[in-house]
Amino acid sequence: MAATDSERPAASAPGPHRPAPAVAPDASTAHGAPAAPLVEPGIEWVRPRPGPEGRRRDLWLALVVAGLTTISVLLYRAAGAYDEAPAWAVVLWVAAITLPLALRRVIPEIVLGVVAVAFATGAIAGVGEALFANITLFMAFYAVGAWSTNRLRANIVRGAVTAAMFAWLLIQSAYLSNVDDYLPEIERSGDGPMSPYIAYSLINVLTNLLYFGGAWFFGDNAWRGARTRAALEQRSAELAAERERTRAQAVALERVRIARELHDVVAHHVSVMGVQAGAARFMLERDPAAAAASLEAIEASAREAVDEMQRLLGTLRGGADAGAGGDAASTRGLAQLPELVEQSNAAGLPATFEEVGAARPVPQLAGFSAYRIAQEALTNVRKHAGPAAAAEVRVRYTADAFEVEIVNTGQVRADAAGGAAESALSNGAGLGQIGMRERVAAAGGTIELGPRARGGYRVRARFPAPGAAPGGGTAGAAPSSAPAGDAESGGTAGGAAPAASTPEEAS
Repeated sequence: MAATDSERPAASAPGPHRPAPAVAPDASTAHGAPAAPLVEPGIEWVRPRPGPEGRRRDLWLALVVAGLTTISVLLYRAAGAYDEAPAWAVVLWVAAITLPLALRRVIPEIVLGVVAVAFATGAIAGVGEALFANITLFMAFYAVGAWSTNRLRANIVRGAVTAAMFAWLLIQSAYLSNVDDYLPEIERSGDGPMSPYIAYSLINVLTNLLYFGGAWFFGDNAWRGARTRAALEQRSAELAAERERTRAQAVALERVRIARELHDVVAHHVSVMGVQAGAARFMLERDPAAAAASLEAIEASAREAVDEMQRLLGTLRGGADAGAGGDAASTRGLAQLPELVEQSNAAGLPATFEEVGAARPVPQLAGFSAYRIAQEALTNVRKHAGPAAAAEVRVRYTADAFEVEIVNTGQVRADAAGGAAESALSNGAGLGQIGMRERVAAAGGTIELGPRARGGYRVRARFPAPGAAPGGGTAGAAPSSAPAGDAESGGTAGGAAPAASTPEEAS
């Protein structure tokens, strides 16, 4: 908003007129724009342009301002504030100073240039009016700060317009100082600290400083606010993505846990049923009583599998009555190992159980992991170690840890081993040993899996005692030569002789 008093028609020489009323920052800056892009460090943020809805709102706003400006011009002329001007000139001026506002958020620098030229032209020619001319110039100036895509260019354009307006104000003041009737009621010299003319000129300067300074400040403030909102939206999007990744990881871990539990439960009982079914078929005509005993064992194993599956599903669902009907799957531990060995004997796999050292309570997770590892190892013996295999399950307590060790003495032909390996690999095998390693790692222990030098296979898992330092992590396959004492204690379970190590590992 620029200088002189609009109440004096004679003062319609170059220069803006009365101070414009306070204009709030353009409310449309918060509407009609697409979502702000992410703010990347080191890259100048560019405010997104308004979408179709926002552009329609800008067009309607420009039309409304044009209509109000036309009414204001007519009222000023009816009041005799301006000299008569051709109608075409008035229409052209109104269109030039208001309609560009429809594009103020798309090409703000160009809009400011057009509006500023129209503002000055109307003031010089006495075509326009003061009120809405100042409002449109304020809106255009504000839009450059709020919507320019280049901050340096925005500062240059606004600085140039401001400098031009103040230069015009100074020229106008110098010119009007020689006009005798510019301030007819006021003496040009008086008894005050300065002449009334100088005081009036300073008022115009201060008014324009507030006008352009306010438009500059509010425009930059709107741009900074939009950038802050974009940063918050980016952070919110990152947090939402992180939550989604965490949720996906939790789902994946839960799937792995369910798959591991199902593998341990189903594989154990199905392998028992398979062995007993083969024995029943073989003995059906030779020894019906033995065949009937095998069928009874199959029935018992099937019932136990169903019961354990129900307990497992109850535990996974987290129901209040998950363990009401008996031992839940997660309550199994070292105390159930003798029962597991008895089941193995009943299924036709000779197995023994031995406990070395003074028994003591162990962490529930470690005990449950030891039970599942022994169950998986015995299942692998039945699947891969051959009909003459026997297994030994041993629990050993030391000062800082406890171990569960399963060894077998089975032998498998090399051609059978190759066939088993091919079958295992083609069926996505390896889940058993993967599950063992995951269980041991979760409990902070270590595991050794591999063939024994004397034949057979060993699985040995070591879990730290409460308060002891955890082991070094999950080990790979054990060395081919077993430590001293392996002749007595046996090797690691679950598989075949050295020639058959591949199919065993594939389980």
